[in-house]
Parts: sequence; structure tokens; C-alpha cells
Amino acid sequence: MPGEIFNANPTVYAPSKPYTRKSHLDSGRSLWMGDVQDEEDDSDIEPIDQDEIFDLIRSIYDPEHPNTLEELRVVSAPQIKVSENRIFVEFTPTVPHCGMSTLIGLSIRVRLLRSLPDRFKVDIRVKPGSHQSEHAVNKQLNDKERVAAALENPTLLDTLEQTLADVGRRGRSGETISLSLT
Repeated sequence: MPGEIFNANPTVYAPSKPYTRKSHLDSGRSLWMGDVQDEEDDSDIEPIDQDEIFDLIRSIYDPEHPNTLEELRVVSAPQIKVSENRIFVEFTPTVPHCGMSTLIGLSIRVRLLRSLPDRFKVDIRVKPGSHQSEHAVNKQLNDKERVAAALENPTLLDTLEQTLADVGRRGRSGETISLSLT
């Protein structure tokens, strides 16, 4: 599979306007429920919205191309649903036979798990009808044991880290912000 390109010539789109509201993730305030300071109650924690989630995943790189998931229209804000403690992300592979779909979904999951409080349940799914192995990909992406096993594979983990290498860019074209992934 290394070296095999599933979509040799993808359509690349211009990124949308960056999210302008100051993100909780950049504010210095903690989102972690256990980190609430000065005996503030949980009602002081602002809810996370669709645009903030999109801002977190838009600059993940495609495993095959030097383009972000936003530039390839693999992810978009309307494909994200946020309820109280649940986040649903739907993504669209560039081709129906994309062999990188599981890795793309895993990159989205890892980015969100590293960025969001533990109180959120994250569901990642391929857009219905967009992939020939839709059911199998969805099952892999939402099974804790399969995700944990995948993250124990050093080669896969290295590839995943490459997709997340510049996520701090957060939709800003041509600008890179250093971000620690630990």
C-alpha cells in the first residue's frame, strides 16, 4: 500500500474564511471540567460550537497530498453536529475507493481527542454513499479497541502525526503556528 495513490489528481479548493470568534482553546481558559478554577460552577463553561470543531480539523493534512482536508473538501462546517456532550463529524473522501479513509477519520478523531475535554463523545463517519466500504470504515473509526490498536502501530502513528503536523495553522493560509501535540 505505501506509494499507492488513490486519487492522483484531486480538486483543490480555496480555504474558507478563518473562524473569527476567539476559541476556548486559545483563550487561556481551561475547557477541562476538572480544571475549573476559583470554584466556578460548570455553567461558566461556554459550549463548543460547530465552527470551533471545524477550526480544529480543517488544517489536518491529507495523507496522500500536500493539501488540507478543508482544501480537498473532505471536511466542512455543515458536516459537523454538536450537541451537549456529543460531536458528530461526517467526512467525504475524495474518491469512493479511497484507501486512506480510515487514516483520515483516525486523524480527525485523534485531533479532537487531544483538543477536547473528556466529557465529549466523538463519532466520526464517512458521508453516506461516498465510499464503497462505508460500513467497514465507520465500524473501524468508532470502535475503541480498533482505534487503540491502530495507535499502537508505530508506522501508522508516524503517518498520523504527519497529517497533524501543522494543525496549529488553523486555516490561516501561508502562516504556521507551532503547536505541541503532547
